[in-house]
Parts: sequence; C-alpha cells; structure tokens
Amino acid sequence: MPRRRRQQGLERVLGTPALFATAYGNVGSSIYYALGVTAGIALGLTPVVFMISGLIFAATAATYAEGTVRYPEAGGSSSFARHAFNEVVSFGAAWAQMLNYIITVAISAFFVPHYLSIFWEPLRTTPWDVIGGAIVIAFLVALNIVGIKEAAGLNIFLAVIDFATQLLLVVVGFALIFHPHVLSSNIHWGTAPTWTSFALAIPVAMIAYTGIETVSNLAEEARDPGRAIPRSIAWVAVAVFAIYFTLPWIALSALPVHRDAHGHFFTKLGQAPGPHGGGGFKNDPVLGLVENLGLHGAILHGAKIYVGILAATILFIATNAGVIGASRITYSMASYRQLPEVFRRLHPRFKTPWLSLVVFAGIASIAFLLPGNVDFIGRMYAFGAMLSFTVAHCAVVALRYKKRDEEVVFRARPNLRWRGVDWPLFAILGGLGTGIAWLVVVVQDAPTRYAGLGWLAFGFAFYTLFRRRYVQAPLVETIRAPLPVGPAIALEYRNILVPVSDALESEEAVDLACRLAAERGASIMAVTVVEVPLELPLDARLPDEERRANELLDEARAIGESYGVHVVGRLLRARRAGRAIVAEAERRQTEIIVIGAPRKVRRGPRGIFGGTVDYVLKHAPCRVMVAAAPRAA
Repeated sequence: MPRRRRQQGLERVLGTPALFATAYGNVGSSIYYALGVTAGIALGLTPVVFMISGLIFAATAATYAEGTVRYPEAGGSSSFARHAFNEVVSFGAAWAQMLNYIITVAISAFFVPHYLSIFWEPLRTTPWDVIGGAIVIAFLVALNIVGIKEAAGLNIFLAVIDFATQLLLVVVGFALIFHPHVLSSNIHWGTAPTWTSFALAIPVAMIAYTGIETVSNLAEEARDPGRAIPRSIAWVAVAVFAIYFTLPWIALSALPVHRDAHGHFFTKLGQAPGPHGGGGFKNDPVLGLVENLGLHGAILHGAKIYVGILAATILFIATNAGVIGASRITYSMASYRQLPEVFRRLHPRFKTPWLSLVVFAGIASIAFLLPGNVDFIGRMYAFGAMLSFTVAHCAVVALRYKKRDEEVVFRARPNLRWRGVDWPLFAILGGLGTGIAWLVVVVQDAPTRYAGLGWLAFGFAFYTLFRRRYVQAPLVETIRAPLPVGPAIALEYRNILVPVSDALESEEAVDLACRLAAERGASIMAVTVVEVPLELPLDARLPDEERRANELLDEARAIGESYGVHVVGRLLRARRAGRAIVAEAERRQTEIIVIGAPRKVRRGPRGIFGGTVDYVLKHAPCRVMVAAAPRAA
C-alpha cells in the first residue's frame, strides 16, 4: 500500500486558531512596553488614545486581510505596492517595514531585562538594560544564523497563556481597584495632556500593534488563506482591542494622574524608574500594575515573579520574530534587486541569510538600542509603521480600481459602490488616519523627523545608485534576481512547490521533492487546487472537494515527515489548476516546481502530459521538474 495511504488523521496546522495564536503572540507582546510609553504622553487620556488607535488598527487589519489573501506572500505592504504601483513605491514600503522590524527587535529586547529585574533590580535602568538587550539580540541573531527552528507549539501555548493572564489582570483589577471617579479626576482636557501631546500619543500608541506584518509571513503557511487569514486577523483585532480597551482603565486606577509641586501632571505608569526618573514603571508597566493591584504578601510576590517571567519570555519570542522578519524582508528585497545580492547569499554551512541577519537584525537594532531612550524608539516605530500602513491602504484602494473586474476570493468590508468600483471605505479611512498620524510624528518630534527622514533619504539614495549603476535598469521596473549557476544552485533550491492530486504520479513527485529538499535543506510547499465551476463564486463551499484536498495535503506532510522535511500545505481555489499553480509559484518566489505527470496521454489539444502540466511547463516563472510515468515520458 502506498506510504501516503497509511498516514491518516494528522493534525491540520495553521488554520484559523493557529494563525490567531501565533499572530497574537507577536501583536499582544507590545502591551508590556506600549502601556508605559503611551501613558507618559497621554496621561489620563491614555484609554481614549488606545481606543482611537484601535479603530485605526481595525481598518489596517482589514486592509492586510484583503491584501494578504490576494497576494499570500511575504512582504506585506511592499508586496501590495509592487502589484498596485511600481518598484519604487514597493521599495519605500519595504524600507519603512525594515525600520519597523529593526525597532521591534530593539524595543522588545530592551524590555526583556526590565521584566527580569524582579531577580536583579539594576536591570530596570541604564546601562544594564541596554547591555542585557544587546546580549538578547546578539544571542538570537547567532541562533538564527545557525538555523535552530522555533517551537511553534510552544509559541502558541505561550500566546494563549499571555492572553489569559492579561484577561485575569483586567478581571482582578475591576474587582479590586477600579473606580470611575478616579478615572474622571485623571482627565484635564487640553492641559494634561495638551492637545498637541494628545495628537502625538495616537501614532505612538500604534506601537501597541507591532507584528501585524507577521500575518503576511504566516500567509505562506496558511492551509486555506481565503478563509483562515481574514478570520484570524479579525480575531486578533478583537482580542487586542479588548485588552487595550480595558487594561489602561485598570492601570490608571492603580497609578492615577497626580500634580507635583511645580504644577506638572504625571502618572507613575509613564515615569522612568529610579530617583532621577521619578520612581515610576515606564520600563515595566505591567509589573507596576501588578504591584499596585491591591495584592499583598506571598500572593503579590508570586504574581510579580509569574508576570515578570511570562513577559520576558513573550518579549524574547517577539524579538526573535522581529529578527526572522528582518531577514525575510531583506532576502525578498534582494530577490527583487532592491538590495545587493550579497544580502541574499546563504551561509555555506548553515544555509541561512547570515549577512542580512548580522547587518539589519543585529547591528542596526543594537544601534537604535544603545541610547537607551525608549521614547525615541517608540516614535521611530510610529514613523515607520504609519508610513508602511499608509502605503498598504493606498495599494488596496489602487488595486480595487485597477483590477475592478478581477474575481477575488475575499473582499473586506465596508465598501461603497461608485462608478463601477467597490471602493474600500476601511482602506480610505484607515489611510487617512495613518497618513495624518505619520505627519503628526514628523511635524511634532524633531529627533524622529530627522532620523526618520534621514533613514528614507539614505534608502532611496542607495536604491537609486544601486539600480542605475549596478543593475542598470529603470527604477520603477520589477526585476527578479537570476538564479545562480554551478555549485551555488544547490543552495538556491530552498523553496520547492509541489502540486498534489489523486494521481499516483503526484505521490512520486512528492517523494522526489522530499529527496531534493533533504539534500538541499529546503522547504516544500504542497498545493492542491479545488477547481470551482464558473457558475459558482470562488469562495463557494465545496465540502467534499475541500475534505479530499485537505486529506491530500496531510498525506504530503506525512511523506515529508518520513524524510525529515517540513512540508507546508496550501489549498487553492481557482477556475483552472494550471493558472493557480503558476500564480502561486510567482507569489512565493519558487525556485523549482516538482509536478507529477499523468500515465496516459490524451491525444489532441491536451498535449504531451495533459493540460495542467503543459500549462505549468509553458508559463512557470522558474525551473520545472516533471515526475513522469514511463508511458508519458
């Protein structure tokens, strides 16, 4: 009996729950630093600021849901911009996104020692927090160069525990310390904060939503992106909004706004630690909340240790996600000739993009970390994130217009039908919100303005010089870096696409791909196409076909496990299988397609191997290896 027939009942990973848990593990980690950074600016209006930024985030989440389902590939806003506009806009989005990843690495690592200060107090303050953060970054960069994989199951478990802990803090806080009159006394309209500070606090509060780009990377491993991605993003948006809607009220009840002897308003939630900083909890706001939650004795001591260890662990994982994200976006940019190909080269032994890890995830992140200024780091994230989000919103609006007649699997809402186009209201309003927020950061904060605009100026100057002198191609043209030849090609086959079907040759193709992957240290994307009849919409439910498709993907994973190869399954919906396979190969930047050919040859227009295989051979953007039966060959 064939090997794949023996493997049944495998767990189907990266459905909606797995995507939600993994994404929340990255987005939800920001509560451990965003609360203090925002409260230092917004004071008593911190909950209002988080609600406004949450609405902007909801619009941004809808934009990323639609864009990611349309183009399920790593790159996020950069990928959307490439398809909607041109390579220059794509580079700008990617360069801003690179800044986001660098800042995410820096700020997450910076706060790891803050929460470990429950074991050694000096870790709360400079220089020990800077030293500790730099050690965390260096360790994770080295770990990723060696190529040790994350434990996905552990990440999901910690994300669930993290969300449950935050909900528990909210419940306990409402029971013990929540007082509406305290919250009303915290608010001093136009004074604490001033209106300019209130406006600045909104983009800074968006640091609470670090990691939304993670969904674009996860999309490559989603089983059915047309359904799983929108649902998981919606769940993340609701969960994060629920936490940021409630936890700041509790925090400001525990640490209310006061007036000092000089007439200045403050909350210890936003003050730096130590006697010179005011003895506040800006560096560990959730620990500050626990300490002022009304607990005592052994319960308080145990709660602080639990929250400190959990926060440090979650932030450590978020730092690692940022390191991986920085290397992925760098590799993608080099693949599209936006950066030199040296950043795309893999380590000869570990087969990882070591130079991009060292330069961007390591050196650049530590450079932002060294001053030890958390306010500057937070505002730099707002600069990059607001710009990247604005490009994503504009790209979705442009795609709706340019490809208004194109049939799509998923379309976010609400929309307004006008002149034959379904205009995305969420993207229009979200783009206005993030665009205005970006301008507020640029206008109001001089250090961020100079550093952020300098980052963009350096990036575009380098891109122009590189494109004109070395690539010798127009700036707006999309160009893929050629595959290397000779011995280096062995390292390049790290992204293999295998279409699977009920045919026996499909199993032979999976076997062949697994042998190739085992030799090269590659990853395999197994895809199965559900061909939807023309009379039905693309997102129509076809339960029997979907069930069989998922069984085939699980069987492909079983074959991969027998070779020690990681196989990711993807269910595609399309009118024609050949077109869907070629489109997926283009989206994933596939280096080689391994496809099984039918045993029998149908005479006439079906060609040598059959319609699907012949179409892939003719239109594939990469090399194609055919696992053909003797008769077909």
